[in-house]
Amino acid sequence: MPAREFLSEQDEEKIVQAITDAEEFTTGEIRVHIEAKCKKDPVERAKTIFGELDMHETEARNGVILYIATKDRKVAIFGDEGISQQVEKNFWQDEIDKLIGEFKQGNFEKGIESVLGDIGEKLKQFFPSDGADPNELDNEITFENNRDDD
Repeated sequence: MPAREFLSEQDEEKIVQAITDAEEFTTGEIRVHIEAKCKKDPVERAKTIFGELDMHETEARNGVILYIATKDRKVAIFGDEGISQQVEKNFWQDEIDKLIGEFKQGNFEKGIESVLGDIGEKLKQFFPSDGADPNELDNEITFENNRDDD
């Protein structure tokens, strides 16, 4: 399935709102990146995209990316060092398992929203704010047209 066809326009809007909601009352930043193919380990690909999107430049190093490769059916979550040092060791894998469970039932948007909510709660726990913090990164979903070297 092509990355741009993975979600409806309405689902994309719901996910962008879920990102906005998850980032409220935290200094953390979340991005969702969707592409069709992933020729490498999905965590390594997520790290690459994380860097390309300058997510490592958040002040508290508390950015998180949710990566989805639709055609290859691979997912990953990568959190910068600030948040990864705070969450339980199995937190990211538990969220991946939850996401995969929803995807297997065809609940793509619901699965993404649920995981974004959980990530947002962790960010609020460890990186709280009064809600007045600037949004350091755009909340839009990013998509990539795969290249042969990915």
